[in-house]
Amino acid sequence: MTELRLYDTMTRGIESFAPADGRTVRMYTCGPTVYNPAHLGNFRTFLFEDLLRRTLRLRGWSVEQVMNLTDVDDKIIAKAHRDGVTIGAITDPVITVFHADRRYLKIADAEHYPRATEYIPQMIQLVERLMVRELAYRAEDGSVYFAIGRFPQYGRLSRLDTREVKAGARVSQDDYSKENAQDFALWKAAKPEDEAAGAAWDSPWGRGRPGWHLECSAMALALLGDTLDLHCGGVDLIFPHHEDEIAQSEGGTGVTFSRRWCHGEFLLTDGAKMAKRVGNVMAVADLRAARISGAALRHLMYTTHYRQVLNLSEAALEASQRAVAHVGEFAERLAAPGTRGGTPAMAAIADEFEERVRAALFDDLNAPQALAAVFDFLRAANADLDRRGSDRAALERARRSVTFIEDTLGIVPPPRAGGVVGAAGVSGGQDLVAQTGAGGAESPEDLVFRQYVEERLLARREARSRRDFRAADAIRDELSARGVSIADSGDGTSWKKTSS
Repeated sequence: MTELRLYDTMTRGIESFAPADGRTVRMYTCGPTVYNPAHLGNFRTFLFEDLLRRTLRLRGWSVEQVMNLTDVDDKIIAKAHRDGVTIGAITDPVITVFHADRRYLKIADAEHYPRATEYIPQMIQLVERLMVRELAYRAEDGSVYFAIGRFPQYGRLSRLDTREVKAGARVSQDDYSKENAQDFALWKAAKPEDEAAGAAWDSPWGRGRPGWHLECSAMALALLGDTLDLHCGGVDLIFPHHEDEIAQSEGGTGVTFSRRWCHGEFLLTDGAKMAKRVGNVMAVADLRAARISGAALRHLMYTTHYRQVLNLSEAALEASQRAVAHVGEFAERLAAPGTRGGTPAMAAIADEFEERVRAALFDDLNAPQALAAVFDFLRAANADLDRRGSDRAALERARRSVTFIEDTLGIVPPPRAGGVVGAAGVSGGQDLVAQTGAGGAESPEDLVFRQYVEERLLARREARSRRDFRAADAIRDELSARGVSIADSGDGTSWKKTSS
């Protein structure tokens, strides 16, 4: 079988890849910080990682993936302090929205979604090991820092000269109790706002909370072992986050932290990186409102190689909607009662197509080439069907290729009204949930709450469809406790907020 080759950020080259044990790929993918819903820039990274996961499985390997949920950090605590609540009140609804959003985009479930707050003991243990190895020290302010000057390998991933390193995101540069202004926090001494937000824990160094970088190392080591096969994320995480992960993980274990490092490029809007602070963010909720399917966004993301920047535009989205509509129309044609069959040539057409997709994806996830193969296949297969053959085996072979498209790229759209996409086994579509209440622009808090309600109503609808009325009633009670009144009718389920 063709080898899989991936670009490794550590070596700056395309390298042959296989899991260490030859069977299961142990992969860590940095997930969202759950203080606001993830935007499409975040989801470009998650979609690249989803394509990687699908490709690993296509190659014949199992995957054990960890995607962390950062549910304690400076932004979460600041928001909780401002609102007078604990961090869980901020993060729980956002986590619900995140899972609803990734399902809308057809991102496959990871095996583990650990929350940082669930792994505090493991974080403390890692800091203790670093203290014993004299790679960490307790400063006068009660915080514990990693001493990068005592770890000679620091800077290998990012190719940075430590003499020129400046403090990165979430690292305080003006703390004169540190040995070196470049040192990063492993454990932060608790402040009053941390205590008020429920973001402080006991430790050998006093009350405090973990540093951002420490969280990922502890969760990765606990769930996947000392050496991972793959560690992935966006290019913005190379420094300082992944550089610091390497330092504290390898400093604590003495062995290589990850055998390969893969990073995806930015999503741009009008030439600028999509970011909340810039104000140019677009969320999955915006796609839903515009009736843009997850399949269409996936197509757009895969028109550009994951290691190249991608510019998001209305024209590009419209083009991707048209493209996946062709895929859906082909699937509907295969499932239509009047389709008699194809010709014996269909099998060869399908075999060649699937081999082209494998070759493209096994060559550093070349999704643009894989998409080109898809649309060449549609043209050839449609031409074969136009010959009005009667070979039912050929028809079934074409249907399996539609399933292959969905399994590898996820670009088969939801069925149109009155349409069928039975050949691909695809389900989904727009949520049949409507909110009653005032219109106008939503605040970020209102958006999170609305998406939380709609996700719970979807779960209730699924429970009722399988006649699990106890679960459906429990969801109604849960929503009622949050001040939500729901009403069922022949047109679906509507809801409104009755209290704050």
